[in-house]
Amino acid sequence: MDTESTRASRRARTARMTPATVVTWSLLVAALVTNALLQPTFFTLYSVTSNLATFVPLVFAALAQAVVIIGGGLDLSVGAITALASVTALTVMNGHDGLTPLGFAAALATGTACGTLNGLVVGVLRLQPLIATFATASVFSGITLLVLPSPGGAVPPSMTAVYRMAVGPLPVPLLLIGVCLSVWVVLAATVFMRHVKAVGSDAEAAYASLVPVTGVRVGTYAVCGAIASLAALAILANTGSGDPFIGANIALDSIAACVLGGIALSGGRGSGPGAMAGALILSLTSNILFFVGVPTTFRQLASGLVIIAALALSVLSTRGGADRGN
Repeated sequence: MDTESTRASRRARTARMTPATVVTWSLLVAALVTNALLQPTFFTLYSVTSNLATFVPLVFAALAQAVVIIGGGLDLSVGAITALASVTALTVMNGHDGLTPLGFAAALATGTACGTLNGLVVGVLRLQPLIATFATASVFSGITLLVLPSPGGAVPPSMTAVYRMAVGPLPVPLLLIGVCLSVWVVLAATVFMRHVKAVGSDAEAAYASLVPVTGVRVGTYAVCGAIASLAALAILANTGSGDPFIGANIALDSIAACVLGGIALSGGRGSGPGAMAGALILSLTSNILFFVGVPTTFRQLASGLVIIAALALSVLSTRGGADRGN
């Protein structure tokens, strides 16, 4: 016999399965199946480790972007923050295993400081997020070139080795995605994230309800910067060297991943797992284009068309769900 709590839990699960959610996870399943058909070794431990090692940075970047977008903002500097955090950590570690913890701390401090600066510009100075973060992206990119003018440097060998390891049947990149998901579950249960959703839905109503709107906005960008620094460390571990230009496409890809994941650009709606799924869809799409033999010269064009089609499907399903909810 169902108890009242069981029925309430079932109703809550049903409510969360919006049309946008269904589209997101259906696209992810379709991308996985297509990859498996095109690449017979897709589910072997080596392939899973290799693919996920490449996917993890965008998964972290999408999660970082999700916090800001749900709060009603946008961060075009995520890629620049990632690049700056990576070259800072690389410079601090300088290829020495013993300096790895210090490099991690430097990356986290750099990402959080950059995010806090964005938050102050948007939350306190009240500048438009799009313009403000576009400008700070230029500043961060300039500092990145001062720290590391050209690609190079060495990542501590233990860092790259651990990143490609497997713990039993589970590759480390998969465990990192699990940690990423756990971080979101903890974050989503906090008062801070409830305030973020309230501010993203209606900032004036949130202010009238005594929500510290300015503090929440600053907090979303600070959290975004901190999570972006994790993407930077994942890139270092995957490539084994530094590159000041790595952030070129991360910002737009992270925004596309959020939309694919059912997060409304108007704010207030969406989830971290959705953004992570969107990042995986984008990454798997690149794999598909490679395995079907699309020439390199046409791959970016084809990738853009596929992303536009997927985004259109996701946005239409979101609108449909919103209309039914009104």
